[in-house]
Amino acid sequence: MSSDRSARPSTEPATENADTGESALETARQQLERAAAALDLDPDVVERLHYPARVQEVNLPVERDDGSVDVFTGYRAQHDSVRGPYKGGIRFSPHVTRAECVGLSMWMTWKCALMDLPFGGAKGGVRVDPKALSAAETERLTRRLTHELRTVIGPMTDIPAPDMGTDSQTMAWMMDAYSMQNGETEPGVVTGKPEVVGGSPGRESAPGRSVAIVTREALEHYGVPITEATVAVQGYGSVGGHAARLLSEWGATVVAISDVNGAIYDPTGLPVQEIPLHDEEPEAVTRFEGPSVDHRSNAALLELDVDVLVPAAIGNVLTEDNADAIQADVIVEGANGPTTSGADAVFRERDIPVIPDILANAGGVTVSYFEWLQDINRRSWSLERVNEELETEIVGAWERVRSNVAERDVSWRTGAYVVALSRVAEAHHHRGLWP
Repeated sequence: MSSDRSARPSTEPATENADTGESALETARQQLERAAAALDLDPDVVERLHYPARVQEVNLPVERDDGSVDVFTGYRAQHDSVRGPYKGGIRFSPHVTRAECVGLSMWMTWKCALMDLPFGGAKGGVRVDPKALSAAETERLTRRLTHELRTVIGPMTDIPAPDMGTDSQTMAWMMDAYSMQNGETEPGVVTGKPEVVGGSPGRESAPGRSVAIVTREALEHYGVPITEATVAVQGYGSVGGHAARLLSEWGATVVAISDVNGAIYDPTGLPVQEIPLHDEEPEAVTRFEGPSVDHRSNAALLELDVDVLVPAAIGNVLTEDNADAIQADVIVEGANGPTTSGADAVFRERDIPVIPDILANAGGVTVSYFEWLQDINRRSWSLERVNEELETEIVGAWERVRSNVAERDVSWRTGAYVVALSRVAEAHHHRGLWP
């Protein structure tokens, strides 16, 4: 795609979550406070966890295909490394802000601790519309970003992964740029790479697989046979699409899916195995037709009367404005932060269980850990082993959270945070404060 200055995204900070006025950072801090209140923790440790250890801000001059130069702003937020190297995605999005990266890095800290992985939380991104870049421009942007972050990332320091607007190719470019500057191949510097350069089988589908596993466990917990369950999935991409297909394979009826263009609904069930994911064919969802298929909006999908709602698109789609209209019996968060704190309060009042993102979509970072191990040891695993290990880890985490929820009589989110926060706080207690 050739450069068009009039179509380029602004490099000014985007308004974050304009519909709700609540940033990812505000949501993350409120969730931290709620979980800390359920535990007898050192308040000094809790205070430390309100803030990132470091936020790197970089400005990235990139030559466009027409020879002009644009400057894009990027961030890398590193929240807490008490349990190990920082870990977290890199996203390319016009809505990236410093606060968003910090909030998401906090969620990564809790997610890694909940899964008992030897990592801390990080997150990064570049404020850019990836659709406005050609492949060559994306590569130049990625390599420049890697160059600017070279002193803060590394296999034992901070390991990025793909996120919104980035993919396995992006990670391959990052790995190559870092390796070329270091003078040796370092596959462990990033995860989510193509298998041919050190990626792990099953990594791309892992977040969706864990959402499906957690949904299956939640249905069993609430006494609903999966073969009788109806599911609506907002976001038919790498997370929601894989979750929908696996749930359908296990016998659930997926009645609604959506992408950025809109949603389709069929009360008799959709043949999700036949519908290409958004990444595979961007218009496939809204172009799909059937005798009982009804085209609806993304917002309308959220309000369908189903057993399980899986918001797997973007953050803050469940808010105080629509929480009373949600009819699902169970919500399983596939995206990061799809539920605002205000909506969470409404769901608690209405007794609608919300299975949090730090548990449901933790398959991505878990298989990233497997990939990191494979890279460090220079020994690859089979897809069967990856999926078996992932199943074990996700079900184990589910059981730990379920026990906490039952023993403490708290929400699923608070139960998950209690498990995670306890581990992080204990690690801080043993390591102490230096100097």
